Amino acid sequence: MDGMTQKTLSLDWTNKRTRKREFLDEMERVVPWSALVALIEPHSPRAKTGRPPFPIETMLRIHFMQNWFTFGDQAMEEALIDTPLYRDFARLNVDADRLPDAITILRFRHLLERHGLAQQMFVAVNELLAAKGLVVKSGTAVDATIINAPSSTKNRSGERDPDMHQTKKGQQWYFGMKAHVGTDLETGVVHSLVTTPANAADVTQVDGLLHGAETDVFADAGYQGAAQWTRARVRWHIAMRLGKRRALDTGTDKGRLIDELERVKARIRAKGEHAFRVIKRQFGFTKVSYRGLAKNTAKLHTLFMLGNLWMLRKRPQLCEA
Repeated sequence: MDGMTQKTLSLDWTNKRTRKREFLDEMERVVPWSALVALIEPHSPRAKTGRPPFPIETMLRIHFMQNWFTFGDQAMEEALIDTPLYRDFARLNVDADRLPDAITILRFRHLLERHGLAQQMFVAVNELLAAKGLVVKSGTAVDATIINAPSSTKNRSGERDPDMHQTKKGQQWYFGMKAHVGTDLETGVVHSLVTTPANAADVTQVDGLLHGAETDVFADAGYQGAAQWTRARVRWHIAMRLGKRRALDTGTDKGRLIDELERVKARIRAKGEHAFRVIKRQFGFTKVSYRGLAKNTAKLHTLFMLGNLWMLRKRPQLCEA
């Protein structure tokens, strides 16, 4: 096209409604930011000289994005540089002459770990959910999942993480830790968390998974004999062992009734299993992030707290002031 000047089509994609933007908008709405900042504020260091520190809420938002999108400290720094959406969510001024670097992000995480703030935030959010009537507390489902850890000794210490252990499940061996949870039967909210090496038997942890107000507890076959491990007076509904269930004669009325009862118990237990799906599939936490149980336990408290909010994000009570 002689004599004609080709014009470049200029498009602004910054406000396109992507899935990630929708997700952050939903979490922006349901996370109780002011309450969580108030928990952290007494432990936050004050700058005596030099540049003022970044606001606590900004660092908390960055910390949550790390958990949602499985960013390491360096990767999170680079994501803030590259992605306006992340800077907007963190409430970082577009004209700012600096952004939080990997060391700043690491120090904030260590601050939370040092003062046990992840567990405190987990408890605070659950208390908020209970106050809004989103945790019924009449029944609990208990369950556990294995979180894999690196089994290789090709690292600086030349040894595997001493807090992690191996266990056999079915015909397969695993190395890592276990997350044991108690969940509300009505909503699937995780109200209790205990972590152990992977070789700890599920049934040994039940006492730490009950809040004390429930009347009924549902569990899979790994919790046979659970009543012996707790003083709580509850009705246990434990799944039949797979071998016994396979041996049922479903051609009889009794066999069909028992089999249907097992199906009902499985459907109820699914509420508890959903919480694991959220942290593993939605948030991508399929293997430990750090060495040692303590740091990974802090991360799990954060993940389950955020998972609780995500599962209930469409409940109108959660968005009420």
